[in-house]
Amino acid sequence: QVQLQESGPGLVKPEQTLSLTCSVSGCSLTTDYGYWSWIRQPPGKGLEWMVTIRYSGSTYYRPSLKSRTTISRDTSKNQFTLHLSSVTPEATAVYYCARGNDYAGEYDVWGQGTQVTVSS
Repeated sequence: QVQLQESGPGLVKPEQTLSLTCSVSGCSLTTDYGYWSWIRQPPGKGLEWMVTIRYSGSTYYRPSLKSRTTISRDTSKNQFTLHLSSVTPEATAVYYCARGNDYAGEYDVWGQGTQVTVSS
């Protein structure tokens, strides 16, 4: 059974960097049909895709966030990490990590989500 678990601080101050880690079990980050993403949902709004890292290591960024976003992975720990710099209160959201499946053509496994609030 594939499971994803987000971890990181629930409160970040404005202008700081938000860092979240997704720990994956039951599937390797380098499995050749998988891609791994961060997706967020601000209060009262829909889901917003942020960034993806594929099994190959290729990365894809939401254009509006690209200058402030970094995704990395640690294959030895089977974790991938999001860094979002210079955050504002508009970054307040529930952040999800998710696995995309090339065969299914969709995100088929999600973490439970973690609330991050940006406030001084």
